[in-house]
Amino acid sequence: MKAVAIIPARYASSRLPGKPLMKETGKFLIQHVCEQAVRAATIGRVIVATDDQRIADAVLSFGGEAIMTRADHVSGTDRVAEVASGLTAEIIVNVQGDEPELEPAAIDTLVRLMESRPEAGIGTLACSFAKGTDPTDPNAVKVVLDHTGRALYFSRSLVPFPRESAGKPADASRWLLHLGIYAYRREFLLKLATLPPTPLEQAEKLEQLRVLEHGYPLVVGKVERAAIGIDTPEDYAAFVARLRR
Repeated sequence: MKAVAIIPARYASSRLPGKPLMKETGKFLIQHVCEQAVRAATIGRVIVATDDQRIADAVLSFGGEAIMTRADHVSGTDRVAEVASGLTAEIIVNVQGDEPELEPAAIDTLVRLMESRPEAGIGTLACSFAKGTDPTDPNAVKVVLDHTGRALYFSRSLVPFPRESAGKPADASRWLLHLGIYAYRREFLLKLATLPPTPLEQAEKLEQLRVLEHGYPLVVGKVERAAIGIDTPEDYAAFVARLRR
């Protein structure tokens, strides 16, 4: 059975309210994301999980599938878990609703990683920092791996720390940038939604640290580049310009 992609989407956003419904390209932003997920060879079904009827109506208008969820979820993971509780698919992929240029091949890489690593209940992706980018940026989450591809730690700080250069990375590509896409075995996702937050998670504000701190393996696949997320009006304007070109 193919995996199911679930896209959590909410209307509220501190920097860009109504983001999923922006339509300057002629398509809703959430539609661009759905269309990319549908193109992945390993995905058999794409569902938008939302608590906002406006978003659900927009998804239905372009022939997509939307499921209404509770409004009190504190994270997208919880919203995805609510929808997954009613499914039978073994692998659930949590796709960010603000990455309209996510490559379908990246989704396939993640699903196939999970198929090849039966010991792992959760997997994610990373890529090398691109030339000219700044690995010290706390908004860019770093991940370090063991030799088997399991995550050792995620941090907003520069890890590993380059002691020989006093913390000033000369070559950004030596560091791995974590990408915000996850695949779960359904049973593990439902368990994850019940696990209490952990000290490291709360300190770094990184939900994936809950998995590591509770002692579960988290495998990481590598891809060539990151998708560009839409967080601000400027981000959206740049996306529209790229699409028109």
